[in-house]
Amino acid sequence: MSPAWHGLLTSIEATDRGLESAGYIASRPIATSLYLAHHLRKPILVEGPAGVGKTELAKAAASWLGLPLIRMQCYEGLDESKALYEWKYGKQLLYTQILKDRLGAVLGEEPGLEAALNRLHGFSDLFFSEHFLEPRPLLRALREPGGAVLLIDEVDKADQEFEAFLLELLSDYQVSIPEIGTVRADVPPLVLLTSNNQRDLGDALKRRCLHLHIGLPDARLEARIIARRVPGIEEGLRRRLVAFVQQLRSLDLKKQPSVSETIDWARVLLLLHVRELDAGLVRETLNVLLKFESDIEAAEPRLAELLTAARPEAVPVRS
Repeated sequence: MSPAWHGLLTSIEATDRGLESAGYIASRPIATSLYLAHHLRKPILVEGPAGVGKTELAKAAASWLGLPLIRMQCYEGLDESKALYEWKYGKQLLYTQILKDRLGAVLGEEPGLEAALNRLHGFSDLFFSEHFLEPRPLLRALREPGGAVLLIDEVDKADQEFEAFLLELLSDYQVSIPEIGTVRADVPPLVLLTSNNQRDLGDALKRRCLHLHIGLPDARLEARIIARRVPGIEEGLRRRLVAFVQQLRSLDLKKQPSVSETIDWARVLLLLHVRELDAGLVRETLNVLLKFESDIEAAEPRLAELLTAARPEAVPVRS
């Protein structure tokens, strides 16, 4: 019997509405990818610059579908033991000490060395059983009885060896643990891998996944996002702040402001009770949008020009 959440992903339109109900304004390609990922049982490789909503997509999907979100943050040196499972060594040591204290009682009745070793062998099997197993994110996702959203974040930071291990696990949603046996997902998780393109991922992993690139949004989509995430912003100010950020991105910057930074700036303007944008106010809060001093220095002389180009009549934005 399929879990109840399977019935929510009935169409691309339903997926779009579901994500919006969880606070995520999705473009058509995003909704399409999530819908296909479920029905084709494929992971989604979500690429794009930082701050465009890659991680938020996984959070919103989990919230809408009523599934646990299991997140694994990738980093250089991450290996199978840290991502899949580990043994509870502290507990094993404690039990070893208890066994040591009772060793005489355990072996006292055995007639010889071989019988004593056989008796101890039974205890070694116990030490590498479920009782001492500590599941890590990948194993937890496979074992969730009703399914889960598995977020493998910044997979481009992990080594190629780990990428190969992931490919094997995501092919059949199962993994073998030597001491336990094969663990197979009863309900395959909905898997999203994110990448900031710090390195090129292997062709094999890309072939296994659906590819989704989330770029910086156009003015209309960004205005919808701000309206949803910062509802207290008056419509006219929302249109102008979005138009200003769009103009700011046209400059040659080291790091263009992302959607998350637009949201932060909108919250700042709301906190400061701003009703109109002017060069002085923008200059004072420019560090919310731009994270490098060289970018701030490049933008400051052109603030008046950018604000003029961002007039509502110059750049119409539908809510």
